[in-house]
Amino acid sequence: MDSLARLERTIIARRDADPATSYVAKLRARGRPKMAQKLGEEAVETVIAALGGDKKELTGEAADLLFHLIALLADCDVTLADVCAELDRREGVSGLDEKASRPGE
Repeated sequence: MDSLARLERTIIARRDADPATSYVAKLRARGRPKMAQKLGEEAVETVIAALGGDKKELTGEAADLLFHLIALLADCDVTLADVCAELDRREGVSGLDEKASRPGE
């Protein structure tokens, strides 16, 4: 988890940088819809890698997915601590029960 916390700090530090010199700033400058689209693309690439069975490729795609997820979360002012708190809240609750408790499920 330390590497994810470091990544989150780096993303937050770079989001207001010059888009010509920072990928994070370039993503943010394109707007949240494009950031969300990029996350979706990375998710699809992760799924394809998982189905392909290449562990190295899957590892790389999963890293890309986590990076883009953290970048989008940061843009939405949601921290990894917020996400971990939600995971902690759900701990010990059946996934089926948790999903059924959501409005509209």
